[in-house]
Amino acid sequence: MQLIFFIKSPTVNVDNFTIKNIPGSSGRLDVISRCILAAILTEGDFEINVKIWVFLDNYGTYIFDPELFNHGNFPKNELMLSKHLVRFLIKYNLEEIPYNNPLKAIRTSTLNISKAIEKFQKINYNIFTLREEGNDFFKLKNRIQKMNNILFIIGSQEDDFLNSKELLALKIPTISIGNQSYLASSVIRLLKLHILLL
Repeated sequence: MQLIFFIKSPTVNVDNFTIKNIPGSSGRLDVISRCILAAILTEGDFEINVKIWVFLDNYGTYIFDPELFNHGNFPKNELMLSKHLVRFLIKYNLEEIPYNNPLKAIRTSTLNISKAIEKFQKINYNIFTLREEGNDFFKLKNRIQKMNNILFIIGSQEDDFLNSKELLALKIPTISIGNQSYLASSVIRLLKLHILLL
């Protein structure tokens, strides 16, 4: 099974980044960092066959594929990941990524989130968006577990893409993991728990 997560942020801006106040100085890069860690790390190793695409309106599209990273030096907490990610974003724009940046293996894409969704539709991925008012995931879980290639689009509090005409036009089925509001990173962990471990 191949499992991919998409998350988009219109607010991330690292021009005034300070490690002492990551949420306030980065446009909530902390949310993105937590989602990356939730997606590609498991206890003591990288998660096999899981990738996360990060769509940053101000910086572009970044693909985190565990197969390309070194687990030994990969930053495994939110603080360190945010620190290295900021360095990557700044240096990427200058085409001067330091050789010793553990995130140097990040892949980039010219696709925005809509075009990326269309790409995965064409190669027959099973794509779902997460909404509180979607179909009950737990009723569909057994069927989803049998699918080979799955892509989940995770919303963020700062972005209205999930409610956009652009996404609605793509006719992506929606699922919900309950009426309770979860952090995006918690949604990722819950989906992995129920799809990969059972």
